[in-house]
Formats: sequence, C-alpha cells, structure tokens
Amino acid sequence: MSSEGFGLPKESWRWPETAWRGHVDAVRAGRRLVPDRWTGGARVAVALSFDSDHETIPLRDGETSPGRLAQGEYGARAGAPRILRLLERYGVPATFFMPAVSALLHPEEARAYTRDGHELAVHGWIHERNMLLDREEERELTARALDTLTTVTGQRPVGIRTPSWDFSDSTLDIMLELGFAYDSSLMADDEPYEIVAGGRSTGLVEIPVDWIRDDAPYFTMDRYGSVRPHSRPRGVGEIWRDEFDAAYHDGGVFQLTLHPHVIGHRSRLVVLRELLDHIASHQDVWFATHAQLADAARSMLPGSGPDRP
Repeated sequence: MSSEGFGLPKESWRWPETAWRGHVDAVRAGRRLVPDRWTGGARVAVALSFDSDHETIPLRDGETSPGRLAQGEYGARAGAPRILRLLERYGVPATFFMPAVSALLHPEEARAYTRDGHELAVHGWIHERNMLLDREEERELTARALDTLTTVTGQRPVGIRTPSWDFSDSTLDIMLELGFAYDSSLMADDEPYEIVAGGRSTGLVEIPVDWIRDDAPYFTMDRYGSVRPHSRPRGVGEIWRDEFDAAYHDGGVFQLTLHPHVIGHRSRLVVLRELLDHIASHQDVWFATHAQLADAARSMLPGSGPDRP
C-alpha cells in the first residue's frame, strides 16, 4: 500500500518519524540463525533452488503468443530434465519453487521433483504480482497454490517464495495464517534469520535470496525492451564461486536461485556443473533443501523443540 493510503503526504521527507519507522519495522530481520556447525558437522550449508516458472511469466502478463509461451515451455521440456539428471549425478537435493499453474501444466514434472527426493515449494498461483492484489485476493491465490501442489504431488509444501520476491502489506500475515515454516523472498542478510514483525518474533525462518545469486538478471532477454543478456556464463560462474568461497570461510550458507528456462540451456548448464565440481572439492559441505536448512536454522530459536511449528 502506498503512503498516501495511510493519509500521509506523498513526499517522504514530510512524514513524521512514526510513519517511516512504522514502514521499516513492519517486516524486519531478527536473530541470525547460524549454528556453530551445520548438520553432520558441516562447515557450510549449500541450498540450491530452481524457480520452475515456465509459461506463467507471459500468462501472468496476458501474453499468449506461441513464441513467448515456447520460451517458458523450454524450461519444462529441456531445462528441468537436464537439471534433474545433473542433480542425480552429484547426489544433490534441491528445492523447486513452482507456480501452481506450472504444476497443472506439467504435473509429471512436479511429481518427479518429489519422487527424486527434492523439495517442492509454493511460488504463487500464476506468478502473480502480489503488490497489485488486495489481501483477500492474495490469500486466496496463495491458499489455492498450496492446495494445488498438495493435490498434484500428495505432499504438502512447507515453504514459500513469493513471485518476483515481492512482499505486500499482507504477505507476512498470509504466510503465518497458512502455516508456512519458512520463506525465501527477502534480502536482509546472507544467512538465515527469523522474521520480526512490528518488533515481535514471528517464528518464521527466512532463507534470504539476492539478485547476485540469481541467473535471471544475467541471462534474461526481452526482444522489445531494454533487457539483454550481458554476461558470459563463466563470468557469472566466477561470481557464484566467490560467493560460495566466502560462505565457506564464514561457516554460513550459500544459497542460489536458478530457473530451468534460463540456466537450462547447454552453455549455461556447464557453469552449474563446474560450480558443483568446485563445491564438491571442499570438505564439510552440507547440501540441503530449503526446508532442511530452515529446520537446522530454527534450532537456534529460543524455545525451539518438537512442539514449536
């Protein structure tokens, strides 16, 4: 909601302190949730994720040309199978955040994720822009997405990543109401943390993302816009290796966000393979799904135990 919706002037420099503090404190990073050692005594946790958006990006924007839809279909037809084979080769689990419409278009793919031991998590209904929705619309779409993934796979997701990593004024309340265990949409830290709302603990674990560790800013293409691929794949791989090396040094988390229709091309998947080779050359590495990572992080919360959600 805009500031004007609260009866405030449009110009932020005219706001009283209570206004700007209220906006800042609405959703905030709380306690950093990093144990001395990760599961199995590992020094670093590695959490790979894939946003299986496929055709939902053009569909969300009402673009129905076969050309635009085919770009998304590539992720399901070519990208995802290659990714699954690569993960199997390295014995690495991953988390797939999938819009419900993608799961309905490609149910066997969704089931393949869970069948192969990966995690399937919520990523909206049709990759909607939740900043444009009122609370009831956002809640209905999120709940429908959660129910759809449960029906398709027989497993109820415990995590969520909002479409485009957007948070509306209602998003956090909806996550808590629907019982999610973790979110992976915010960027306040390199390491997992507890989300605090209005200065109060929520118990919701955040596994933060960042555009640096996302393939889309480097490789996406819009023929009629200004977005153009501007990075050599191996140049991007060097950035990701540096991110991992720093996480290994700090004893923290290396989290990566990829898209089957982006990273799944042959020349780009080479970079992921080389990155996995680099990571595998290190001792004490724990590859985890986002749900497993959230469970390990939650153990650092006061009062954590079997009764805590």
